[in-house]
Amino acid sequence: MNKSDLVKLVAERGGLSMKAAKEAVNVFFDAFVDAILQDERIEIRGFGSFANKKYDGYMGRNPKTGEPIRVPDKKLPFFKVGKELKVRVDTDS
Repeated sequence: MNKSDLVKLVAERGGLSMKAAKEAVNVFFDAFVDAILQDERIEIRGFGSFANKKYDGYMGRNPKTGEPIRVPDKKLPFFKVGKELKVRVDTDS
């Protein structure tokens, strides 16, 4: 499913126009991204949680030259699946 499929589904199930459904989906994702950018944890019960995970920098090596290089610290979004979703996916197989 992609974003346009989600918009169509929201429009159909919510009885909304495509324009209203698109705006609702965009507002949801904008709020979601804003929260992640502010290092907030997002938890959707029964689905999962999203948070930023911090990774420390380390000394790496350029595979072509063998030269040591410093890999800087970084943060990446991390998703942890909720128990209910995990069970539903496993039993639907």
